[in-house]
Amino acid sequence: MHPEFKGWKESLQLYQDLYSGGATMKAKASVYLYRRHREPAEIYHERVSRAFYENYLGSIIDWYASTLFRREPILTIEDTARRSSKFYFEFFNDCDNGGANITDFMRRRFIDALIFGKSFTALEFPKRQTSFSNRLEEEAFGADRGFLTAIHPNDVVNWSYSQEGKLRLIVIRLRADKPGGVEWIDDESGRYLIYTESEYLIVEQADDKAIRIIERGAHCCAEEGRPPVFDIVLSDGMWLMNKAAHLQLEHYNKSNSLSWSLGMALHATPVIYSKRNWRETLGESYYLHLDPEDKFGWTEPEGKVYRIAMENLNRLQEEIYRTCYVIGQSRSWMSGSAQVSGNSKRADFQITHDVLRAYGDAVKDTLKRLLQTLIRVRKDDIRISVSGLDEFEVGEFTDELDEAQKLLSMGLQSKTFRKQAFKKLAFKFLADINETTKERIAVEIEEQIDKSI
Repeated sequence: MHPEFKGWKESLQLYQDLYSGGATMKAKASVYLYRRHREPAEIYHERVSRAFYENYLGSIIDWYASTLFRREPILTIEDTARRSSKFYFEFFNDCDNGGANITDFMRRRFIDALIFGKSFTALEFPKRQTSFSNRLEEEAFGADRGFLTAIHPNDVVNWSYSQEGKLRLIVIRLRADKPGGVEWIDDESGRYLIYTESEYLIVEQADDKAIRIIERGAHCCAEEGRPPVFDIVLSDGMWLMNKAAHLQLEHYNKSNSLSWSLGMALHATPVIYSKRNWRETLGESYYLHLDPEDKFGWTEPEGKVYRIAMENLNRLQEEIYRTCYVIGQSRSWMSGSAQVSGNSKRADFQITHDVLRAYGDAVKDTLKRLLQTLIRVRKDDIRISVSGLDEFEVGEFTDELDEAQKLLSMGLQSKTFRKQAFKKLAFKFLADINETTKERIAVEIEEQIDKSI
């Protein structure tokens, strides 16, 4: 196994759990909820049973994925012979033989990259049971219908890159099925799929560490001299989960500690000041008989540490958003946030916009490499261009509406300016409508402005 895989194994499992949240974090509360110094076991177990998790990081990652892919990537086909277009249109609508279109498939790979720092996609073709004399026979049997397979980053246990940064070798741990269809992985023994630059191998490692080759052969990219695997690799600065995971874990522990302390404070402990032996039973429906010199009271904290804890939790939450380049969302969601100027908001949104553009470039680069390889493997006389993923709905609509009102109130008599301003506002407000409706709205806006000026 690759040393990096061994070193990052526990961290990547933490990242997966922090993203999943919900029942996963509930089931693993004893793993991630710190036990206090000399804390009695029964108290710790009760705290574990009451643990809860506020999943800010999972929401941030899903927000990036939905915002980046809110408008689908634009795939343009140039097929002069009009011979292969049908396959590619079908491929775009079902790229994994499971019904996932290319946008949904790449969105999931992008989420994997935000969580694990990288994601992997394999290009595969149906196994050939026989040889074909021509392309028509190959098409008739569907042997030329390439498809994509997702590879979970935690299953990639070894790899090798050339000095130019090109993938040369990748070893993938295969998942098996127990009776009942439950997936499992055995770290000590199991099957592995190995892709080299020219062939694939399926090997099995037994309990005695002996390795046996079960199957081998040429893969679809053998003529390309590269493994048929395509990756999205994010830099440390763009790997969101790695940047903010421990902030999220710290917030998890402190929020649970505060919740436990507040819960205990609601059930104050009675304090009796008396020189005689105290044997009375206390309860909500009982009364007390005290001697004149006896005193009775309750333990109750002053609350200063609670205020400090709340301030620290708010700071941690805001730091999670700041680290993930979405500080503007933290300010709008947190109650009692400091007011910020319009210029500061625009600067925050611009940073988020630039990060989204960088993510879009990374996804488009992977998609281009994948499609270009698919074209060469199929030997199609065709060109596909990839664009888009560069327009995002990031800022608050009310801010843009206020700015537009100020500009329009200046009395500019430019029809073109007013048309473009109203269309931009309308399309931002109605971002989810189809293109046909957008075109009709644009025509109606232009006609209305032509009549009014």
